[in-house]
Amino acid sequence: LVPKQAIVCTPYRVKEDPLKIESNQINVFQKVAYEGFYNIDNPFTVKSEQAYILENESNIVYMVQMNVTIYMNNGTEVKIQSDKGRYDKDSYDCFFEGNVRATDGKTVVLAENLDLFASKDWALAYNNVLLNNNKGSLRADKINYDFEKKHYKASMYNNEKVKIKLIKWITLKNLGS
Repeated sequence: LVPKQAIVCTPYRVKEDPLKIESNQINVFQKVAYEGFYNIDNPFTVKSEQAYILENESNIVYMVQMNVTIYMNNGTEVKIQSDKGRYDKDSYDCFFEGNVRATDGKTVVLAENLDLFASKDWALAYNNVLLNNNKGSLRADKINYDFEKKHYKASMYNNEKVKIKLIKWITLKNLGS
């Protein structure tokens, strides 16, 4: 379980348009790629079509069309993409914003925001979250999701009930045929 103080559901807004920032305060890059480790032993890549680094925040890379692939120990690839986001070069943490889509090939998570903490074993998807897999779907304000264990905790901001739709597959054997 995640400690309550660790859950932050305030979306981080990517800085203003880099073209509006004075050129001596920013470095702009095209087709950027970084590599690191998620949860200490799972390699990952972070890619972006366009990125920029502010002079006063040299460890943070602001990205447009952010894409992350995590190569899990069990052979699964987790892919996360968003319209924009930021990557912390020191901690390897990733913060996705806008049209977030995360999948491991079996489960798909859609949200407006997703925070991925490289040193921990979980991610937090929040703001209009939809989770789909072969067992059903659920809609919630936030989902704490463990890609390694396939365990998630869903909740609403105002403590309303989470909407879950479970699908039970009926086979001919179950019908007595």
